[in-house]
Amino acid sequence: MMNFTQLVLASHNGGKLKELQAMLGGSVQLRSIGEFSTVEPDETGLSFVENAILKARNAARISGLPALADDSGLAVDFLGGAPGIYSARYADGQGDAANNAKLLDALKDVPDEQRGAQFVCVLALVRHADDPLPILCEGLWHGRILHAASGEHGFGYDPLFWVPERNCSSADLAPADKNQLSHRARAMVLLRERLGL
Repeated sequence: MMNFTQLVLASHNGGKLKELQAMLGGSVQLRSIGEFSTVEPDETGLSFVENAILKARNAARISGLPALADDSGLAVDFLGGAPGIYSARYADGQGDAANNAKLLDALKDVPDEQRGAQFVCVLALVRHADDPLPILCEGLWHGRILHAASGEHGFGYDPLFWVPERNCSSADLAPADKNQLSHRARAMVLLRERLGL
């Protein structure tokens, strides 16, 4: 069991920070890398795992604290797993609305039964920048892509992601419900077990 009172989260995304802090609980304080630097590392990895480790090491190096990184994205079956590791910059870094519009355009004539997708989350925790044994936890959330946005909650692709077990989009879910079902929630359950929380 590892004992941390603080972790730096390798993300400037306020939504992700809030979501992960709620899942982690009050025993560990998550601090944003934004407190230490505004520079984001180049995500040069070819997988969620590689990028999560790269971001965690960078955050630990900058902050001097143990670091947690989340690399996550949406993998659409019909698109061969795209946007995948490029989910946040799918529309050339123009933001969530542009990413969602590009995805809807790519799937405009695709029937429901071929719109399967999964959110993927890999959490990487390093005790220090040169940690030879990062803790890795993966979570998947299966669903499908809607034909139009629905819902007011969440961020990213949430308005387009249909959650079959709840018969609504991810953005229709209350944050507390999403924090129990999502890919991040599934990865965080594994991380909490590994940390003995």
